[in-house]
Amino acid sequence: MTRRTITINADHFSNLPGFYEEMDRLFMKGVDWKMGQSLDALNDILYGGFGVYEPGEPVLVVWQNFSKSQKDLGIKETKRNYQKKIDQGHPYNVKHFQEKLAEIENGSGQTLCDIIIEIFQDHKNIELRFED
Repeated sequence: MTRRTITINADHFSNLPGFYEEMDRLFMKGVDWKMGQSLDALNDILYGGFGVYEPGEPVLVVWQNFSKSQKDLGIKETKRNYQKKIDQGHPYNVKHFQEKLAEIENGSGQTLCDIIIEIFQDHKNIELRFED
């Protein structure tokens, strides 16, 4: 069976909202609705059945210019994202994001890039390959 290949090019985004737009463009082709801008929505579309591949279908995701994404979705963007949720308050769990922000600030927390990689790796039908 031939594996479908999807290529993420880090040159197409420089922050989390741009990443979500790129995921929508790559994974939701031919669908008349957009992926939500959340990590939960990313996880949902990676199951397949919403756009370019079926549930359980083997997929190779090649992430080009990955070191750029590590920087763009790193500490600074993670802190910005958490602070935005803290400032907004409801519907976000402010205490949770304050704790996550403190973890990032003391060097023990995961960056958005780390979290996104974990989400991809939770989908056993997806092989994630990094290129620079």
